Amino acid sequence: MSDLSVQSAADVAPGLSQWQRVVNIFTAPSKTFEDIKRGHKSWWMPFIIYVVLGFVFYGVVNAKVGMGQVSENQVKLSPKTEEQMAQLTPEQREKRMKISTSITQGIFLATPVILLIMGAVISAVLLGTINFGFGGKAKFGSIFAVWMYAMLPSIIKTFLGVVVLYAGVAPESFNIKNFAPTNLGAFMNPLETNPGLYSFASSIDIITIWSLVLVGIGTALVAGVKRSSGYIASFGWWALVILVGAAMAAAFS
Repeated sequence: MSDLSVQSAADVAPGLSQWQRVVNIFTAPSKTFEDIKRGHKSWWMPFIIYVVLGFVFYGVVNAKVGMGQVSENQVKLSPKTEEQMAQLTPEQREKRMKISTSITQGIFLATPVILLIMGAVISAVLLGTINFGFGGKAKFGSIFAVWMYAMLPSIIKTFLGVVVLYAGVAPESFNIKNFAPTNLGAFMNPLETNPGLYSFASSIDIITIWSLVLVGIGTALVAGVKRSSGYIASFGWWALVILVGAAMAAAFS
């Protein structure tokens, strides 16, 4: 068989199935990202997984804690907000809490749209970083697919959140912003810890770090650059975000 025939056969070879990509993210992530690099950029399977599990989690939180209690807990975790609420009349406080509860519920229900917007923004930032900062040749669609698959470890955190809820966590202590024991902040008392330190500790999350490693690998592969460049792009932006978040938490909490 001629080299031309071999090349033609490779060009028309089918890509991995969606389920193969999902499984490979946990066992051999480079195979998934190489498949994306070859032009198979479909990302609907992880998106469906996120949406389905997100609504399952919403249902469990609503049943075990309640959206009203979730909002009450967030007020308690913010001394400044709690102080402001204490100055309101009972009627004003009730109205404010209803609005807060509606917003919390709305965020849950808008999960599919939020995921797409977040993915698009992050992918655009990564695209600019890897192409202009490191001389890569990635396309937006490839980076977007990489991000969608690289976030799959987050489903483990969602499952852990469900386990925590069914294990009997007290509704009054449930923190929707840190619901699973996958980071340092989960082992701290947010009411007794400096807000900036608590925000920083909560960001040191094993699931997040796992996903960032995958983002680095995938971004480097589809862009045709060194893997170290992908790691710098993914972890560099992450470090900036957590430092800004910690500073804001210290200033406004």
